[in-house]
Amino acid sequence: MNRRPAAALVAAMLGTVGLSGCAVVDGIRGDAGAPSISVSPQSPPPGSEELARFYAQRLEWSECEGAVCARLEVPLDYENPQGQTIDLAVVKVPAKRASKRIGSLVVNPGGPGASGVDYARAADFMLTRGVRQAYDVVGFDPRGVDRSSPIDCLTDPQLDSFLTADPTPDDSAEEEAFARMSRGFAQQCADRAGPLLAHVSTAEAARDMDVLRATLGEKKLTYLGKSYGSLLGATYADIFPEQVGRMVLDGVVPPDATSTETSLGQAAGFERATRAWAAFCVEEGDCPMGGSVDEVMAGLRTFLASVDRSPLPRTGDNSVPRLTEGWASVGIAQAMYNQGQWEFLVDAMRLAIGGDGTGLMQLADQYAHRNPGGEYADNLLEAYFAVNCLDEAETADLDERRRLAEEAAEVAPTWATYMMWGSLPCGYWPIPATGETKKVAAVGADPILVIGTTRDPATPYEWSVRLREQLADASLLTFDGDGHTAYARSNDCVDTAVDRFYLKGTVPQDGLRC
Repeated sequence: MNRRPAAALVAAMLGTVGLSGCAVVDGIRGDAGAPSISVSPQSPPPGSEELARFYAQRLEWSECEGAVCARLEVPLDYENPQGQTIDLAVVKVPAKRASKRIGSLVVNPGGPGASGVDYARAADFMLTRGVRQAYDVVGFDPRGVDRSSPIDCLTDPQLDSFLTADPTPDDSAEEEAFARMSRGFAQQCADRAGPLLAHVSTAEAARDMDVLRATLGEKKLTYLGKSYGSLLGATYADIFPEQVGRMVLDGVVPPDATSTETSLGQAAGFERATRAWAAFCVEEGDCPMGGSVDEVMAGLRTFLASVDRSPLPRTGDNSVPRLTEGWASVGIAQAMYNQGQWEFLVDAMRLAIGGDGTGLMQLADQYAHRNPGGEYADNLLEAYFAVNCLDEAETADLDERRRLAEEAAEVAPTWATYMMWGSLPCGYWPIPATGETKKVAAVGADPILVIGTTRDPATPYEWSVRLREQLADASLLTFDGDGHTAYARSNDCVDTAVDRFYLKGTVPQDGLRC
């Protein structure tokens, strides 16, 4: 599966969080005895007066496990605001020092399809101490995601079959098999998702986010968007530039990138990241794949080809009796997101070469938000396609897919076929794409901080440079490092610059490198 920029896997760490069964409270308390926070009514942007009742709604917060939770009402279709509505799940984790409180920080971890609720609840792990003291951290599940009218296309066993399938077709028979599976996925969504399937675009989620801003009582949106969350943030800035406050876009998806550019960029990004892992494996000594980077990469491709022909007989999970190339690829990809998992991948590959796919299966489960035994924690994979396929049209031409894969193999021999075929379900999507690829200048917005990581697999560094060049007022912060996104992960230089931006409004010097 060609996954557009992926989310932090906080759901696997936190599990499912309940949002009901609690008493309604008037506000939030950080320090003991701190007063409730009053919220001033907000007006909709000029030209959107028909949305006044949504902007003026007061959220009914209820206590939920150390935070407060609410439901935000928004129109199903912004072109028909008097019609059907949906409710979005929202959570607010109080600032740890109410006396230092600056306001609300809205966060989105990416995906598309990842839970902003789970991400906000993990605020102590995902944000720095200073930001936690000064901001209420607010997360919401975008429309169609997890607790917000989730798009549910496949059963858990069907999702297993989807990920088990061969992601790198080698001949016309395998291409047709992949096409049948992709058509089936799209048809299942058409049959089961209902009218919401036509209204889960990034632009609609951005409009939801402005309603949320208003109900939080914030005149401007303070925001952290990672990975796909950067695309959501850039889209918001394009629609509502005057409402942009302190916005950080970390691990950028450029709004003007076509689907083909995205797939090509990720193929190259994962190739670069995998070569960095290969260097780590060699430097550690006794690398099971070879004694040089080129040998390790060639060995990895040989291994995947072997698993394609003969899946491994052991996975450590009775619900997945054999480790196919599909599962193996997902497991390897997962380790590229976080260099902290590189050593585990080395051990997993040592086992796999010996015929035991248990380690790779564990990594694959993390990627898919899947529990051993076959239960998926959320609808990440289905929402991922629902949003992407609505945002941008894809081709169902198998000859074109094959041609693109062959071209991409020149720069990404390990990942080209996997990436260029992965978005095929969108070629059969039942709803015509409504999105628009366009450059975003956000003229009139406050300065936006863009962060790029030089060896990021999912959001290549070049994409951050690209967005910075388009924005009218922005600063680019470069992290020379590995893994996906940069803030609050591993680098004090990055964290200090971002904290000064959030806490004091100090914009880092454009071009700062950490």
